[in-house]
Amino acid sequence: MTDRLLPFHRLLAARQRREATVSFPVTEDWLQGRTTFGGFIAACSVQAMRDVAGAAWAPQVRLVALQTNFVGPVGLGEMDVRIEVLREGKHLRQVQAVVSQAGQTAAVLMGVFGAGRETPLAPLAPQQPPVSVTPSDAPALPFRPGVTPNFTQHLEFRWAEGNYPFSGKPGWRTRVHARLRGESISEELLVVMLTDAAPTAALGQLSQRAPASSVTWALELAPLSGPAAADGYWRIDNETRAAAAGHVNDSTTLWTPSGELAAFGYQVVAVYA
Repeated sequence: MTDRLLPFHRLLAARQRREATVSFPVTEDWLQGRTTFGGFIAACSVQAMRDVAGAAWAPQVRLVALQTNFVGPVGLGEMDVRIEVLREGKHLRQVQAVVSQAGQTAAVLMGVFGAGRETPLAPLAPQQPPVSVTPSDAPALPFRPGVTPNFTQHLEFRWAEGNYPFSGKPGWRTRVHARLRGESISEELLVVMLTDAAPTAALGQLSQRAPASSVTWALELAPLSGPAAADGYWRIDNETRAAAAGHVNDSTTLWTPSGELAAFGYQVVAVYA
């Protein structure tokens, strides 16, 4: 475990804005190998979008979708997020974020924000598939320095179905109970962070450790009927849809502690095995 953990809300409080750029500190405990946890980068970028573009938005305007291209690593130090509003229409707003460090582009994100409106479409609410293993039935995944990514110290994972990474067993699907440890952040940022938190299920196929890195990530958020339980376990359902030539195509579904659909995620992951 690193000597000092800095909760996400404290790093948010330390951010600084210079016109259309918001800077965030990156500390060792948020790293994932040689780069920073992608959910951290994305959540900071969404916060920067709200800081720069969202001050005049109505309270009901929410994040609808987020597309992310991870271009290069983000290491320790200051991470800059430059915001540009591409379009603000009657119902939707499209905002771009360019993440850089030491002058090098590290990620490019597109956020779509909007508010609900009247529609003749009937609502469709997917039902959460049941699992037999509850959070209380499964032990928490331990943090192992040098083995488990540093950022996982901030999250609690309890496996419900599927294989642990690098267990060398067949299977392409995992279902994991997860929550952020000991702090409260906005539900919007929590959804962004948790949807990217669990590793690709494909790593369970490997018997030896190997690095993996997200290349692209498309996130779609569902409108929730009300606030989720602040200290409850969310569930991350991950399925590897295809794998070839060192690239993995993953889909992720995030459910609230009450079993309501929160988000869909789609990733291309590079596995360096």
